Amino acid sequence: MAALALAGCGAEKAPRAATVPQVTTVTVERTAVPLALELPGRTAPFLLAEVRARVDGIVQDRRFTEGSDVRKGDPLYVIDPAPYRAALSSAQAALQRAKANLVSSTSQLERYKVLVGGNAVSKQAYDNAEAAQLQAAADVAAAEAAVTTARINLGYTSVTAPISGRSSVSQVTQGAYVQGGSATLLTTIQQLDPMYVDLQQSSAEGLALRRDIANGSLKLAGAGKAQVRLKLEDGSTYAHAGVLEFSGVTVDRDTGSVTLRARFPNPEKLLLPGMFVRASVDQGVRQGVVRVPAPAVTRNPQGEATVMLVGAGNKTEVRTVETGALVDGHWLVEHGLKEGERLIVSGVQKLRPGTIVEARAAAPRKLATAPAPDPVSAAAPAAR
Repeated sequence: MAALALAGCGAEKAPRAATVPQVTTVTVERTAVPLALELPGRTAPFLLAEVRARVDGIVQDRRFTEGSDVRKGDPLYVIDPAPYRAALSSAQAALQRAKANLVSSTSQLERYKVLVGGNAVSKQAYDNAEAAQLQAAADVAAAEAAVTTARINLGYTSVTAPISGRSSVSQVTQGAYVQGGSATLLTTIQQLDPMYVDLQQSSAEGLALRRDIANGSLKLAGAGKAQVRLKLEDGSTYAHAGVLEFSGVTVDRDTGSVTLRARFPNPEKLLLPGMFVRASVDQGVRQGVVRVPAPAVTRNPQGEATVMLVGAGNKTEVRTVETGALVDGHWLVEHGLKEGERLIVSGVQKLRPGTIVEARAAAPRKLATAPAPDPVSAAAPAAR
């Protein structure tokens, strides 16, 4: 019994074998990564028309419902047409009078042609008759123009929709006096399908993008227009993808940004003018990029980005790296890593430099070479 007791005490005092930490690693490799730039923006109507009065008068009727959809040519307002009907009748009468005068002048000129040949009238009288005929012809042309003007003004008393779209609040009521000279605003019409989204990109981002394209590190996404996706004010993703229409060529002096315009289908009229949105614009594919899972990157007391590698003899070592954008949960590493190195992706915080570890390769899906179907914004600030 004493021997057994002594044996038990000896077993309790025996030191335990040290456990080698297990870590998950990935092999550093270069791959192609699709990049998308996230930009703020606001929606704008595809077409915007201000409906204004073009003649003076009293508004007799409003023939649309505020906020309703109207089609091009639909009647919107009726301005009292009576004065313009009278003006048209007066112009038509003046035209008839001018035509009658032209007939008389032409007949007199024809008679004088015969008489002047027989010296029955003087050459001066013939010249006067010819001038009178030309004057009468000019009076007819002026009267015809006056009739056309009067007819146009009469047409302006019926105010129609210049475009198809959604009407806004009426700025005038029945009985209001409007003026064509001051172009009184009656209402506005906005075409909501499709819709524009005006985006703001900093000139520095645009410069970096053009530089990457020039040196070949970034290949544009397709030969057509860049695709754009939207996130709405409530954080939801807009169902329809848009295309980038154009990029401005002038930098705003106040904001240092360039305006980009995208066009989106809007069949459900979900997008309304003036909404704040965030847009993800496909930039292209970045070639030969090292990307690292975000949890593998930590920061030292100096704020520098660091990673931990499995080096010779399965010992851990810390490496300072320079990171760029955050894409699909991975940091793009600009400098500091080489292909083939083993990067620790889990349990980094519990390890110290020089620790011997047992490295296990992560499943291939942890660092897929093919990008995810929906590129995530590459607009995150670079960690240095």
